[in-house]
Amino acid sequence: MKRILTVQDISCIGKCSLTVALPIVSAMGIECAILPTAVLSTHTMFRGYTFRDLTDDLDGIIDHWVAEGLDFSAVYTGYLGSQRQLDIVSRLFDLYRGGYRVVDPVMADNGKLYPGFTEAFAREMAKLCGKADIILPNMTEAAFMLGVPYPGENYDEAYVRDMLKKLAALGPRIAILTGVSLEAGKLGAMAYDSEKDEYFYYCREHLPAAFHGTGDIFASAFTGALVRGGDYQEALRVAADYTVECIALTLGNPDHVNYGVEFERAIPYLCERIQK
Repeated sequence: MKRILTVQDISCIGKCSLTVALPIVSAMGIECAILPTAVLSTHTMFRGYTFRDLTDDLDGIIDHWVAEGLDFSAVYTGYLGSQRQLDIVSRLFDLYRGGYRVVDPVMADNGKLYPGFTEAFAREMAKLCGKADIILPNMTEAAFMLGVPYPGENYDEAYVRDMLKKLAALGPRIAILTGVSLEAGKLGAMAYDSEKDEYFYYCREHLPAAFHGTGDIFASAFTGALVRGGDYQEALRVAADYTVECIALTLGNPDHVNYGVEFERAIPYLCERIQK
């Protein structure tokens, strides 16, 4: 059985990070190994959450895996909260070169860095992205990593293509910008394969809602589809379709919670989708 290692925090309540990555990857028929960087009582949308940093434990866990001769079909990172964690993932990428190295540089959205992050951290994240095979930033994260102004909604396809080429110049073979809208009422992602000098864009309807954790759902489904043997274009389609299905099912339930989408109810859709 193929195995994906995902490196990110775990929020005990919150439908994000490891609490979505583990079930989604597992449902896709792939073993999901985890390297938890921190434990939170809830995700950060809640007030008064508890937080336990696990950075000091990470190297020992990795050393044990190396001693056991364990390997991974992909190493996929989400939220990383410190320079030390970036350094540890950089070491992981050096140790496990045989599979995909996928970075979702979770640190910003809507033109602003998340609390606790700095522009200096964004520059260091850009260096980590340079060691990846595929990166999945949103428009804000891309702007901070490249040191350019955030464009808001004032961009066109030529601007997105230029951003993608600059992201690829950091080092990854494939750069994917998420949250791209090139026409009214549509939202999607555009990818650039630097080896083939090839662009790919896929979009779906833009549903009138914003939920915490949908980026983690997208990245988890994308990495799972990639490891199952799909190319990056098909993996992008699977991830976008599943994310939209999660949001649509959530909006269809008048009693849904406001802290995440009902990705669990959409897992049967995902299982059917990946068989096509």
